[in-house]
Amino acid sequence: MLSKLKERFRKEWLFLLMMLPGLVLTAIFSYGPMYGIIMAFQDFNPGLGYGGSPWVGMANFKLVFSQPAFLTTIYNTFFISFMKIVFQTLASVVFALQLNEIRQNGPKRVFQTIVYIPNFISWVIMAGILTDILGSTGIVNEALMALGMKPVQFISNRAVFPWTLIFSDMWKTFGFGTVVYLATMTGIDPELYESAVIDGAGRWRQTWSITLPMLIPIIILMTVLALGNVLSAGFDQVYNLYSPVVYPTGDIIDTYVYRLGLQNGKFAIGTAVGLFKSVVSSVLISTSLFVAYRFAGYKVF
Repeated sequence: MLSKLKERFRKEWLFLLMMLPGLVLTAIFSYGPMYGIIMAFQDFNPGLGYGGSPWVGMANFKLVFSQPAFLTTIYNTFFISFMKIVFQTLASVVFALQLNEIRQNGPKRVFQTIVYIPNFISWVIMAGILTDILGSTGIVNEALMALGMKPVQFISNRAVFPWTLIFSDMWKTFGFGTVVYLATMTGIDPELYESAVIDGAGRWRQTWSITLPMLIPIIILMTVLALGNVLSAGFDQVYNLYSPVVYPTGDIIDTYVYRLGLQNGKFAIGTAVGLFKSVVSSVLISTSLFVAYRFAGYKVF
């Protein structure tokens, strides 16, 4: 066994050397800061540091779980994340099917590029665009008032704000899913469509009986992998769009941790919430990878 390892190392040491910078950066910036997790079990005082701050055990977790705002935040996170997954998947699949019906490569590439561009725009810029479009004096409300309808407070209305997050995220990110599903469609055997034409199937029947069934495995895979990050509902988006008015319906775990830990200086409580999220996320990611392997044949290792 040892001789085989030495032989393998002799052949692959250059590849291992190439991995070294990434491993070092990961150790410094990902594993090194994990020492700060001990704050979750302390009454942390920056002046006393980790060693001098008194231990309180699970008191911070009990305090957090007893807060109604935290339970509301968990609900908001799950609701927003699940709705994002549902609508993004639907938009990506439907648009990919429509693009697949375009036979000329030129127009297809133009439309594909148009829907993919927003994916590269940061939420800082996108939030400014959405504020201008959806604000009280934005183009959308101006159009509604021109039609004799009442303006809608998309960003400051508690009931509307979560849906603003969901649909704006769909608009920004569904282009990536479209690319994935289009790539899957190009791998479908053309003989299946030729056989369907011989049997008298039209375009709709071909889509329903051939294209969609072929897409189901990748749809399952993309959905399951997205479920692993369901507790990350999009900090950048929410932070750049929300305000105290919509905290009850728009606050998610990441923004809650940010306000507690940094803005309010409650580092121990913020760390406790962050640790809770990390543990649950690890379980969800592990479960999603298992399900992806079980139903879609996808595996990381």
